[in-house]
Parts: sequence; C-alpha cells; structure tokens
Amino acid sequence: MAQGPIHIPAMPQEAMRLLDLPSGGTAVDGTLGLGGHAVLMAERLAPDGHLIGIDRDRAALAHAKERLAGLDLKIDLVQGNFKDIGRLLEKIKVQAVNGVLLDLGISSFQLNDPKRGFAFSQEGPLDMRMDAGQGDTAEDLVNRYSEAELARIIREYGEERFAKRIAKAIVYRRAQEKITTTAQLAGIILRALPRGYTRGKIHPATRAFQALRIVVNDELDSLAEGLEQCLNVLKPGGRLCVIAFHSLEDRIVKNTFRRWVQEGRAGPLTKKPLQCSEQECEANPRGRSARVRAIQRIL
Repeated sequence: MAQGPIHIPAMPQEAMRLLDLPSGGTAVDGTLGLGGHAVLMAERLAPDGHLIGIDRDRAALAHAKERLAGLDLKIDLVQGNFKDIGRLLEKIKVQAVNGVLLDLGISSFQLNDPKRGFAFSQEGPLDMRMDAGQGDTAEDLVNRYSEAELARIIREYGEERFAKRIAKAIVYRRAQEKITTTAQLAGIILRALPRGYTRGKIHPATRAFQALRIVVNDELDSLAEGLEQCLNVLKPGGRLCVIAFHSLEDRIVKNTFRRWVQEGRAGPLTKKPLQCSEQECEANPRGRSARVRAIQRIL
C-alpha cells in the first residue's frame, strides 16, 4: 500500500465499536481526510462491502486514495461536502447505507501546510478554505467585513471574550495596509489582547482563527444540514457516529440527536459523549478535546 502523510484518527476504537459495521455492508466516511478512520471501516466491511469516502479537500482525497489502495473491497471516493451526502450517493447509485462517520476536526495535514492558511505557526496566505476552489477566503473576510461583524464572528464562533478589541485592531491595521498573511493576523491579535491573556494553554490567536475558519467554510450550518442528510441515507438500524472537537459543534450534534430521539426517528447509543482515555490523549493529543456521540436509525 502506498504511503503518504499519516494522520492519526481520533478515538478510533470507540468510533468503530459504535458504528458496528457489518461485513459486506456499505458505509460512508463523510469527512475522509487522509483515511485513518476509513482504513478501519474498510477492515470491517471487507471483503464484499462498499466504502464511500467524502471530503471537500481535493489534496486530502488524493492522499487517502493512496492509503486505501489495495484494500479488498469496493471503494468510491467523492469530492464534496457531507451536507450533500444524499446527492453524492445518488451519483454512485447508492440509496442507503449501514453507517456514517463524521470526524469534524481539522487534520494535521491541513494545519501543517502553510499554503492553506489554517495555522499561525508558519506564515502563509490567509486562505482557510477546505475546498480551495470555492468561496471567500479569510483574507476576504478580515479586509471587507465591518468592525461590528468581525466582533460578532469572533465572539460567537470563537467564544473569544476580547472579540471587540481584536475586531477594532483588525480594522485599524487594514486601514494602513491589507492583511494578507497568517503571521500578520496573529500579530494583530496578540497586540490587541491584554498581556496576561497570552499565558494560557492555547495560543491567544487560536479562538479568532477558529472563528474565521468556521465562517469561511460555513461549518456550523453545514453540520446542522448534514446531520439531517446523514440520517436520511441510513438504513433502518443504521448508525451515525460524530466526533466533535469544540462546544459549538457538539451542541448542535447533541441537540439534533435529542430531537430525533424525541421524534422516535433514532435511538441513542451514547447517553453522554465519550471522551478519550488518559492513555489515548497522551498518544494522540489531538483527541484530547474530542467528544463522540452516536445514534441508530429507527424509522
């Protein structure tokens, strides 16, 4: 099997146990990434099963194709957003599936590429698009949106208490020169914050960068819409497992699953979100903030 960059999947044992995929079944990894979870799904579906991988990132799909090469089952890889899962499955003539997995985290493959603009550890263009061929970039947002709108975005989607100060600093700086790089933006944020605020466990620009990424990729609306689509493509008894990494995502998943249970459309497989063990968190720090929830379709 060809090897590309390796991404360690978050909470793989828990996800596979909750999905409980049947040999010979059909399942979708709706956020394929580099294929870490997909390899484990394929092992359970083989040899007569069908694995479908969906991702917005064309580069990630190419790497996942290499990683999945040679596995003994039918594999279809599709570029797109899991919120369109019904339409994407129709294209490959699949009507219903036994399981769907969504890992909502951003991969280290994307974070480590400075050209993608997701991180501030290396200087790069302010892009942040999962699909590099679509929509506005983070550069468009920070140079065009009003101070009030920037403050709202950073406060709501980054849960950043100094959102107004950051927005004011962005608007002041862009009046002098266009903001085009991750390093520029990170520096603006750092200087806007109180000195003592920079001593926390995470980089002080993390929340603002998260907020911009969420808006650039329309992540929360896509999640709300996508969850409904995922339930619709499940066979009766089929399972949906979601791995969320911050409270905004997890709240949407929790409330949606709760509503489905109340409506009698699904049964809960997790009373509370599962979290990684201390041993797993040490081995894969990315999983430290992971929250896993799952349901089983009834109707």
